[in-house]
Amino acid sequence: MKEIALYISRDSKKYAKIQVQRIKERTQILKRYPYFGQIVTFFNLKDIRQLVVGSYIIIYKVIHETQVDILTIHHSSRDLGSREIEM
Repeated sequence: MKEIALYISRDSKKYAKIQVQRIKERTQILKRYPYFGQIVTFFNLKDIRQLVVGSYIIIYKVIHETQVDILTIHHSSRDLGSREIEM
């Protein structure tokens, strides 16, 4: 999130704050519905899921009904295959 905020803030500090807030708000649904997001077809595992916020994809892993781990927040224009994502 820090890297996203820093990158966007080069052009607009206001928009950087807005984008970070949008990402945080989107993840709140996972507290009640951890399986809400779509399965990431790249991994094809039922516990690796994604939420989309504008141009960003939040990739997370459902650990159990009360815990999810955010694995990465990925810009959709970039190649997901080139990222090292620790699962």
